[in-house]
Amino acid sequence: MIFSLLKRLPLFSPPLVNVIPSPSQRLLALAQQLRHHKPPSSSWDDNDDRTIEEAAGKVVSLVGFQESATRVAQNSDDFRSKRAAVLICLFEGDAGDLRVILTKRSSRLSSHSGEVSLPGGKADEGDKDDGDTATREAKEEIGLDPSLVNVITVLEPFLSKHLLRVVPVIGILHDRKAFKPTPNPAEVDAVFDAPLEMFIKDENRSVEEREWMGEKYLLHFFDYETENKRYLIWGLTAGILIRAASVVYQRAPAFLEQSPKFKFPGFVDK
Repeated sequence: MIFSLLKRLPLFSPPLVNVIPSPSQRLLALAQQLRHHKPPSSSWDDNDDRTIEEAAGKVVSLVGFQESATRVAQNSDDFRSKRAAVLICLFEGDAGDLRVILTKRSSRLSSHSGEVSLPGGKADEGDKDDGDTATREAKEEIGLDPSLVNVITVLEPFLSKHLLRVVPVIGILHDRKAFKPTPNPAEVDAVFDAPLEMFIKDENRSVEEREWMGEKYLLHFFDYETENKRYLIWGLTAGILIRAASVVYQRAPAFLEQSPKFKFPGFVDK
């Protein structure tokens, strides 16, 4: 009896094979959709290196607007900006929703400490393009290997409060489990993710009316809680995510955005 049972058992066990998860159909469809996205064109010369310095080294601001909403490009003979890029890294959550990776800036930083930001920063001379800038900065800040991110498209540039030109880069992370966040303690206190659709909904949102360069605008605040921690997402980061969610879900926000229609400021050299 024992012998007959042994004959039924395999003589060896097959070796374990690392199985790489295949991208979900939703992420594949999203990538196809976004590849057809064409941001509004700009008359700015990307290679012009006249700089208007950002107050801080990283891309965080009290306010940020789509370039076309500002009409600054009409004054391109008088104005050139420093270029930067941020990474909107999307992945599919356990519940099947689209989520975006965010960071909380280090409390030890001298400017914008503790604020929520997208990974990103100013372009280096060695960067080939905006996708290169965004993924390089993401690796430096949170340890996100660029090989895990499939860069799909870029959105229309935004202007920060200090007139830094910020290009949002949309990338897809197909294998979320392969990403093990390793925040750079000099720059980042925490890495978390939030549902992208939140930024076109009217839930958990508050708004303030402000004025900049003689124009009134609305400043949006999104209150988000995860793992017993609360984060306030606002300013340039919120503005970029509102636009990204609108493009991804192909619908306008459920609230009024109201960006200022200002012209090129005469005091910019100061």
